[in-house]
Amino acid sequence: MKRLERRHLRRLEAVFDASGPSLFYVTCSVARRARVLARDEIAAILREAWRDAGEVHGWLIGRYVVMPEHVHFFANPSGRRPKTLSGFVGGWKQWTGKRIRECVLPGFRWQAEFFDHLLRGRESYEEKWEYVRANPVRAGLVAGADDWPYQGEVRALEW
Repeated sequence: MKRLERRHLRRLEAVFDASGPSLFYVTCSVARRARVLARDEIAAILREAWRDAGEVHGWLIGRYVVMPEHVHFFANPSGRRPKTLSGFVGGWKQWTGKRIRECVLPGFRWQAEFFDHLLRGRESYEEKWEYVRANPVRAGLVAGADDWPYQGEVRALEW
């Protein structure tokens, strides 16, 4: 029986115009899609890591939504020698995974891959945010997007 090789997602090595703003929409999922993230203790760990991302990784985090089995957040590189997007997300997942295992869930693991999308303008950011914000409603977790406690904004990202 022939074994299928797994292809890894390719990342952009450079942004189209480095002089302009770059804003990424990122999604990270829990291994085996375990529904464990929508908890106060875990949300606090994620927020802390997002607050520190500028200093540690050179990435600034804007709005976010923590769902039970995945997270969505918006990020842009700061002017202070940012890591690559893959380097940033990998470091962020490594640190948050370790903290979640130590403090809340000993068997916790992130899924190895992540999804990213380069946004192309303010309209795209607002449209994507409204879509992400409505995830808990579409999932039947709350009646209105404002009712979901695991969302917010670490800092306002200039676009």
